[in-house]
Amino acid sequence: MVLTRQEVIIALQNEVRLVLHLASKIDPRMLDYRPSAKQRSLLELMQYLVVMAPAQLVTIVAGDFTMEGFRARWQPAEAAAKAMNLEQAKAAIAKQCDLFAELIGQCTDAALRAEVEMFGSRASRGLWIVRLPLCHYSAYRMQLFLYLKAAGRGELNTMNLWAGTDAS
Repeated sequence: MVLTRQEVIIALQNEVRLVLHLASKIDPRMLDYRPSAKQRSLLELMQYLVVMAPAQLVTIVAGDFTMEGFRARWQPAEAAAKAMNLEQAKAAIAKQCDLFAELIGQCTDAALRAEVEMFGSRASRGLWIVRLPLCHYSAYRMQLFLYLKAAGRGELNTMNLWAGTDAS
């Protein structure tokens, strides 16, 4: 793997940091904001972030992907997340840093290089970690940023999105 285990852990933990920075910009009056009737609300997006990366990572590390197994991991976590308010969702997302360190830290280099099949494709476990939780975190972080901008946080800029800090 080109990235070390520690670098993958750090990259995922940085995504959590960036999402939590953006989440700190959510005004409770914005929680029902949704770009269109069929898209998630801001609160639903935060609840989704509670579930997405952990369910994917547990599946990848286990290497036993089936839709039934994935649903068995996803559905209880999703039900719990849907009951969370904003503060609970932020706290649950913050806990993902330890989960990432634990799950990826237990993988050997050989385990990360081992091929697993997901969604009808074969790739190394390490590549699946990059393709799914890491890339999806970046994508949903961008969505969170755009929701915030559209909901009235016009002062947010690329420093908030990419560096997790307010512009000076």
